[in-house]
Amino acid sequence: MPSSPPASASASASASARTGTGTGPVRPSTRHAGSGDGPPGAAARLFLPLIALCTAVTAANIYLAAPLLPLIARDMGSTPSAVAWLASVAQLGYASGLLFFAPLGDSVNRRRLVAVLALVATAALLAAAASAGTGALAVAVLVASAATVVPQLLVPLVAARAPADRRARHVAAVIAGLFTGVVAARVLGGLAGQAFGWRAVFVGAAILTAVLGLATAYILPVERRQRQGPLFAGLVAIPGVVRRSPDLWRACVRQAGMYGAWSALWTSLALLLADADGYGMTTAAAGLFGLAATLVAPVAGGLVDRFGAARVVRSAYLLAAVSVPLFWWGGQAMAALCAAAVLVHAALVASHIANQTLALTTTPAPATANTAYVVSGFAGGALASALAGPAYAHWGWGGVCAVAGAWLLLGWTATAVRRAG
Repeated sequence: MPSSPPASASASASASARTGTGTGPVRPSTRHAGSGDGPPGAAARLFLPLIALCTAVTAANIYLAAPLLPLIARDMGSTPSAVAWLASVAQLGYASGLLFFAPLGDSVNRRRLVAVLALVATAALLAAAASAGTGALAVAVLVASAATVVPQLLVPLVAARAPADRRARHVAAVIAGLFTGVVAARVLGGLAGQAFGWRAVFVGAAILTAVLGLATAYILPVERRQRQGPLFAGLVAIPGVVRRSPDLWRACVRQAGMYGAWSALWTSLALLLADADGYGMTTAAAGLFGLAATLVAPVAGGLVDRFGAARVVRSAYLLAAVSVPLFWWGGQAMAALCAAAVLVHAALVASHIANQTLALTTTPAPATANTAYVVSGFAGGALASALAGPAYAHWGWGGVCAVAGAWLLLGWTATAVRRAG
């Protein structure tokens, strides 16, 4: 992995606007929506802030059900443990949306696709609010989460349009929006549910998704693309794109290791906080630690632009490695737990921005490369989370920390071996 974004980054980003993997040439227009024939004006100034805000709202939809599970269970005459699988349904829906919809950013009109997905997500959220049973609610959550891939359609566009010396900062603004949405869903969603009921939370999310999704679609550049070949050619092309780009492969594996370590710790942190033998706190406290991520993202973007992606990823892995023993110590000391939470969030966000910037600038098909990158990280996180639960049951908090440490070790050593070979 080079110590700075490759010299061909700008050329690759420009090429991505002209070529889609397996889909033939595409010719996007440079004219902005809503700007007429004159200069972009307000559209250009609102472009990045609106995309970041839209990312926050759409990302929140994936985690909307999690803090509302006790309220949903009570309303439907069940128990929280009996409806806990609804959170997994949301993750499954998001993974499906990533695989099928995110690669389309290389071959179809993003403006139209964002508008359609926003409307589908809105309808699904409203259906969820009106659900009479867990089956109907699960279907609605699945569809809403699958349509919540708008951030991954917009990140390649942001990276391609950003000046080369500020590309990571622009990507960081979108990532900050994403983590803000995750925190808001877990903390504010739970508080709003207590005040107004879980159905009102879904209705509110539907309104925000429709307004911001359509506004973002309106402000996106007009793209006139001539697609050739199958609609889902980008999905089929993912293995080849990863195989031909060692930098992309390393970004995928390293983020899978980092996100896996974070997921193992974060999914089990609520158990530690709520455990009577632990701290006896509410699970909402875990979400508050995530506020650190929104503060770290802009700083991390500047560091990537200044020092290069490889150096930032190495530093992020070092921070994460330091956080693991601190998390173990945090099983008995709250100060250590708070410090570890801040460090691992800083590591995750810095690594994510650096690796995603690299993934977006190393191939002529940024949407396909971004799909490979995000799915790899998601898979690493899902597998680590699945192992963290049994580890906590058998070996307590120390077992969770061991899973996190193992994931970091695997993510780094696997790429080091590939690099040497």
